[in-house]
Amino acid sequence: MAAVQRLLRSSSVAAAGRRRMATSLAPGQAPAAAPAFPFAGAERRRRPAHERNVQWVFLGCPGVGKGTYASRLSRLLGVPHIATGDLVRDELASTGPDAVQLKEIVNQGKLVSDEIIINLLSKRLKKGEEKGESGFILDGFPRTVNQAEILDGVTDIDMVVNLKLREDIIVQKCLGRRICGQCGKNFNLACIDVKAENGLPPIYMSPLLPPNNCMSKLLTRDDDTEEVVRNRLRIYNEMSQPVEDFYQKQGKVLEFDLPGGIPESWPKLLDVLNLEDQQEMKLAAA
Repeated sequence: MAAVQRLLRSSSVAAAGRRRMATSLAPGQAPAAAPAFPFAGAERRRRPAHERNVQWVFLGCPGVGKGTYASRLSRLLGVPHIATGDLVRDELASTGPDAVQLKEIVNQGKLVSDEIIINLLSKRLKKGEEKGESGFILDGFPRTVNQAEILDGVTDIDMVVNLKLREDIIVQKCLGRRICGQCGKNFNLACIDVKAENGLPPIYMSPLLPPNNCMSKLLTRDDDTEEVVRNRLRIYNEMSQPVEDFYQKQGKVLEFDLPGGIPESWPKLLDVLNLEDQQEMKLAAA
């Protein structure tokens, strides 16, 4: 429980500490090394990797497929998949005080503030601790260096998987997304078939079509318009490089270029992670 409180409080405490340090320096004086997060000490012993499940982060542009692959790995490894996008959508569907503000932010294609994201993530981690969860795969967090520093202050990240895909393909994927208004399942109507050109490999992604009983109930997300999608990608690209650099310096980043849809990408991702999906192997052998 203390870890959750530290996550929520570290952002404001660290920022205030930096402001106090900056104003107290004499002209020409170099700043001292940043102090450790004030709540990361004896309150909670960090469990060594061999005593817990994996603690991974998934990075990648909005629409690249972080949720798809993170959720598959979550089931395979038996750890919770925590997607900040899902946390935001759950809050939007609620009657909570942040719902109105969030709806305006999301519909404009803007990124949700650190304060709101950290608050939602803290509540989710608190529930997980109460249920005895071990390990996690974070999807959509951290998005800024500030968030990454806060996360480093309260827990250890074992690996950062950075999914890559061409922007024009991501736009097609996002514009093809649909959700069934009745059962809530996600589908994608886009059939992406890009030929090899200018040294880039061909990419094929088959559509994920709904069953007949869902076809007439499909809905498009309010933020899945080309203008909003491209704006989200522009903002993400501006903010993502410092986060990638932050983890690159720690030697934790695994870059993975998606070669196609799930049938092409999933086996190759498992291979680079040195994992096996026994269920997939059984299906392939059948």
